[in-house]
Amino acid sequence: MRFARRERGNAMAETAVVLPVVLVLTFALVNFAIAGYASVAAANAANYGARAGSVAQNGAAGVAASAANAALAKTMIGEYSVAAYGGGRPGAQVVVVVNWRAPNFIGSMLSLLGGGGNVEFKGQARSTFRQEGW
Repeated sequence: MRFARRERGNAMAETAVVLPVVLVLTFALVNFAIAGYASVAAANAANYGARAGSVAQNGAAGVAASAANAALAKTMIGEYSVAAYGGGRPGAQVVVVVNWRAPNFIGSMLSLLGGGGNVEFKGQARSTFRQEGW
């Protein structure tokens, strides 16, 4: 009986130690998944825009930028900016550059614990296609 009474508060103490670690790891996993999604969405939009611009008969850069923006309009996570240039004659390169930023929720949470800070996820996706001609 005396042994059972001494063990009574151990489960609560173990939970108090382990629960914050599990929560931080869970939020970090979700945060990195959001950043990965934004990166893949930017890469797909850059590819789609460059492909659309490469088959355009005239105004390849404008077609490429509008196609990339149309692909990004479907995404609900992150902020994106699109730039396109090139094209104009068969064989010229059509380049689409998509800059992306994703929210970082774990950084503000880690600042409460004395670390982290205002770190943001950002990157750039670039795609190049050759202008088709017929």
